[in-house]
Amino acid sequence: MNTDILNTSCEILSKLISFDTTSRNSNLGIVDWIEGYLADIGVQSTIVRDEKMDKANLYATIGPKDKPGIMLSGHLDVVPVDGQEWSSDPFDLISRDDKLFGRGTCDMKGFIAICLAYAPLFHQANLKTPIHLAFTYDEEVTCAGALTLIEAINSFPIKPAMCIVGEPTGMQVVTGHKSGFALLTTVTGFETHSSLAPQGVNAIEYACELIVFLRSMARNFEENGPFAEGYDIGFNTVQTGLIKGGSALNIVPRECIFEFEFRLLPDYDVAALRKQIDTFIENVLEPKMKAIHSEAGIKLEETLYMPGFELDPGDDVIAFVRALAARNDDIKVAYQTEAGLFAQNANIPSAICGPGHISQAHKPDEYVSIDQLDKCCQFMSRLLDRTSRQ
Repeated sequence: MNTDILNTSCEILSKLISFDTTSRNSNLGIVDWIEGYLADIGVQSTIVRDEKMDKANLYATIGPKDKPGIMLSGHLDVVPVDGQEWSSDPFDLISRDDKLFGRGTCDMKGFIAICLAYAPLFHQANLKTPIHLAFTYDEEVTCAGALTLIEAINSFPIKPAMCIVGEPTGMQVVTGHKSGFALLTTVTGFETHSSLAPQGVNAIEYACELIVFLRSMARNFEENGPFAEGYDIGFNTVQTGLIKGGSALNIVPRECIFEFEFRLLPDYDVAALRKQIDTFIENVLEPKMKAIHSEAGIKLEETLYMPGFELDPGDDVIAFVRALAARNDDIKVAYQTEAGLFAQNANIPSAICGPGHISQAHKPDEYVSIDQLDKCCQFMSRLLDRTSRQ
């Protein structure tokens, strides 16, 4: 264990955690801090802002500017702590039982802290192969940050040859993950007094019919596939995550809004899936609704699409990242990352490997273990050695 670099990583992580970068907030404070930190060691950053100018990506190159190099990618935003019961302030790093607690420690400021701790070492090493740092906004909600950053990267004369996304994988190498898309559903019914319920269109009840249909799709995937080996969940999944509707018990509700999501095996036909849902709405639900009131109906709006990705375990990128992780195994996962966007939209082959475990993320008392951070430091030390020599 390299105690000095690990301690530096923990100090930086403490600073990163102190910024409440929940996706609904501006992230300019943390971006300014990182930009200043890198400037102090002689590394200049490119800042790519969103349209509202209250969020930004940061991109910095350490080493030669005329070679493709390796991109280390992480997102700066975190999920909310609202309604969660924490044992301590989620934005104050707490050390307990060889674990570091705080929102984002695992997902994924621990990885970013280690990237920054190694930045001075990369800068001093006269790298033969450049290291690119790519830190984005809004990964947890829309991935808008990655998309705007990719636009910038695609305009550069030279862009990275590969990307390592430091999402929490237990320092295992991930060679693929599912795609995903989310839909916002607005069910518009017709209000009336509840004593006259048959004369109204109950938006909640029709929403429930659609949700039950989605649940039947989920059961069909689980029982009949398609199936794929290597994934922690080796079939497509569907789940409804948010719902609200109605105003009073004695009023037939006019509106119900809910959101659902699919997590799909790579290359699954999304258009065919959407057509199946649209057909059920148009042929089964809406005719019954409109028979009572012509303006009743159901509207679907796509709110998020994340492409999946998959690399052959024998690919040079995977072999390289496995060597950095000092492991011969690899896995595939059900959750999405920005790796799919970098692979599809920027044509940058990507792998995922980072400290912590996904089961520790997005929950009260989120943490990353010191052991995982140490393993990531060893990973970075091997990367430093490789990029200094070739």
